[in-house]
Amino acid sequence: MSRRRLYLDPAPGEDRAVVTLDGRPERLLRARADDPADPPLGARYAARLARIDRGLACGFLDLGEGAQALLALSGPAKTLAEGAALEIEIAAESRRGKLAQARLIGAGLGPARRLDAPVTLLDRLRAFAPDEPVIEGDEARERADEADAEILAIEHPLPGAGSLSIEPTRALTAIDVDLGARTGDAKRLARQANLTAIHEAARLLRLKGLGGLVVIDLVGEGHDGAALTEAARAAFAPDQPGVVLGPVSRLGLFQLATPRRVQPLSERLCDETGALSAASLALRLLRALEREGRADRGARLLARCAPPVAEAALAYARPLTDSLGPRFEIRADSTLPALRYEVSAS
Repeated sequence: MSRRRLYLDPAPGEDRAVVTLDGRPERLLRARADDPADPPLGARYAARLARIDRGLACGFLDLGEGAQALLALSGPAKTLAEGAALEIEIAAESRRGKLAQARLIGAGLGPARRLDAPVTLLDRLRAFAPDEPVIEGDEARERADEADAEILAIEHPLPGAGSLSIEPTRALTAIDVDLGARTGDAKRLARQANLTAIHEAARLLRLKGLGGLVVIDLVGEGHDGAALTEAARAAFAPDQPGVVLGPVSRLGLFQLATPRRVQPLSERLCDETGALSAASLALRLLRALEREGRADRGARLLARCAPPVAEAALAYARPLTDSLGPRFEIRADSTLPALRYEVSAS
């Protein structure tokens, strides 16, 4: 029976929470000290319908304090007029270039504002497995680092042998299954690889925060569509409601759609070029400093890194000063590339 475990990694500037499924990261939640005030999934607001675009059949909502969301003008929302006071719930978080999506609850009262209390990272984590203990310490740090690495990776090994590659595009997420160097009955091996890949794809899509149209390029030919559909129904059950499974095409493509609910994690970690942002690199540097400081409690620590990373790290460094004291220095070094940093103790 599948089992989920919970891990919490508090760290300077950013706390990370991990849900694992049978020992592999399935979800990564993170809370940074300077998180933008984007409306989170499930939050409820009193909103004002600031503007209507009839051509797109949508309305732009003012949620207060600069927050915005989009409301589809369908069903009961079709007759709304600009300026209407509404109560809404966030059904999908914002993505790069896209506003958060709202669901209409009904008429609202008062100024635009958030109505419910913010949920802590720990409470969000516990919601995935309420009866499981929350593990902290070195094991939680390892799990969070493993989750970060899988989020950024394109190719992922399959248990046994073979691999799958996950590449999001503007239109869809493409997944390619590769049999690898397996030897034996080709048809049996292809079936096994495809069934395993479907379960791994479901886990990785949840981990990466990806949704929308998904196309899986299966390995082999003569696929058992019923078995693959049943495997997908079980693998994507945690994403219901809203998962739509299509048939396997003659070309060996399995199409499905999953709801877009959370911001893709790569957008939190990377800049618009797809490279790790200075903030993400700075937080990695601070975790390395913290680790070194705990290993040698009397040493003075020096971190050298590229200037943009140093600037970002200094903005997050207060919690590290509180825990280690003023015995570390972050020094900008223009000779170092952005992805490289060095931590030494003396």
